[in-house]
Amino acid sequence: MARVTRTEELRERLLGYRPTDRLAGWLGPLLFAVLGGILRFWALDRPHQLVFDETYYVKQGVSMLDYGVEMRWNGEGKVVDPLFTHGNTKVFITDNGDMVVHPPVGKWVIAFGEWLFGPTSSWGWRFSVAVLGTLSILMVGRIARRLFRSSFLGTLAAFLTAFEGHHFVHSRTGLLDLILMFFALAGFGAILIDRDQMRERLAQHTGRLSRHTYEAWAPLLGIRAWRWVAGLCLGLAAGTKWSGAFFLVGFGLMSVLWDMGAFRAAGIKHWVASALVVQGPLAFVAMVGTAAVTYLVSWTGWFLSDHGYKRHWADTHPSESFGWIPGSLRSLWSYHQEAYTFHQGLTAPHDYMANPWSWIIQARPTSFFYESPKRGVDGCTVNECSKAISSLGTISIWWLAVIGIFFCLYHWIFRRDWRAGALLCGLAAGWLPWMDLQHRTIFQFYSIAFEPYVVLIATFMLGLMLGRRGDPWPRRRRGLLAVGAFCLVTLSLFAFYWPIYTAQVVPYSFWAAHMWFPSWI
Repeated sequence: MARVTRTEELRERLLGYRPTDRLAGWLGPLLFAVLGGILRFWALDRPHQLVFDETYYVKQGVSMLDYGVEMRWNGEGKVVDPLFTHGNTKVFITDNGDMVVHPPVGKWVIAFGEWLFGPTSSWGWRFSVAVLGTLSILMVGRIARRLFRSSFLGTLAAFLTAFEGHHFVHSRTGLLDLILMFFALAGFGAILIDRDQMRERLAQHTGRLSRHTYEAWAPLLGIRAWRWVAGLCLGLAAGTKWSGAFFLVGFGLMSVLWDMGAFRAAGIKHWVASALVVQGPLAFVAMVGTAAVTYLVSWTGWFLSDHGYKRHWADTHPSESFGWIPGSLRSLWSYHQEAYTFHQGLTAPHDYMANPWSWIIQARPTSFFYESPKRGVDGCTVNECSKAISSLGTISIWWLAVIGIFFCLYHWIFRRDWRAGALLCGLAAGWLPWMDLQHRTIFQFYSIAFEPYVVLIATFMLGLMLGRRGDPWPRRRRGLLAVGAFCLVTLSLFAFYWPIYTAQVVPYSFWAAHMWFPSWI
């Protein structure tokens, strides 16, 4: 029997099972990303109307292209929107910028599609978000592959994302929230890669020492480029919506805790201090520093413009205490203070506002679009029809994840399963901050920000159902049948709600049959 080297022992301890079927790990997620992309791009330009909050972000994307900042438009949305959708994009008041409450990144992303296809193309309005939605299917599959060390579970996670209704609807709508989700997910994937690379380097470094030699302090292990990538991605997330900053906090702390666990497993004497005192500051610079610079750079259009909202506020508001700060930065800070006040004071009632506790069970999906065509109008062949887009998630996935949260807590706390902790961290970063904002007007569609972790928690549960490779065949067969049945139910639910996701004209009775609970109406 070959003698196992210390490096191999450490690699097994720090990384666990190391898969070798790299091609198989890509094929499944890539297949469902292609399939999911075809579904998302099918009739993407329907309806040729501004759907829900597209009334803000689609027009602001055009404004970014024309002026570099968000300009006010001339009149209320119900007056301006028909002009805009019929080809008149000259609806902006050009003497002053608009006070908008979300940073610029997401609107620049939407503007890219408008630049490619033209500002009057409803395909262009939604193109960039559909691209990110499609890519995120592949990303979730690859992240699951790395988390669970299983090509099958990676493929399963990509399948669930491709046929998850909430993700599907957001992928076909020009809103900011899927863009936020995409960049936060990319940051999560980056720190997962950093975790594996760091532990591989640590195993190689420590493995060169004698079996009876242990270091007092952990080595620096070189430049950890993926931490910088994570900082960039999370800076873009915060530059889309401020709630992206919670992912930066959660993932940054998690990365340092992972270092702590690795140093302890490698036999480093001062494993806590090595993580907090040595790696902690480096992680802060790499992630928080990069995110802060990225966020500031995202405001370049505002800095270069003379018409951005409050762009020259500091010129008429001198400060004795902070006069040494450039006027443009003081103006931007005042802008942020006003936006923060708006967010805190947004308490106007809305028909589709939903308490964040109910999001996880899909209790109050947001209606993105609804019309009631009559017979002979828009293809309606009965007395009354419905044409709707509802952001209802595929409930089999979300409801399984509700149970999975408790399983993840158990596996994280009592079995010290880092994977369960990572999924809970992603879920908490996207969901729990809203618990402190229950006084303001908030909506269930915000839950797209943590939808990938819902899918991954459901995948975790399906992995438990499936069992281990070494289990007896009867146990394994039952697991395969259970997972297969779940996938069939998920696919059937997605197909059942397909007309309600894609604004197809259907009889009103057909639409009503899909609204299983009064809160879904």
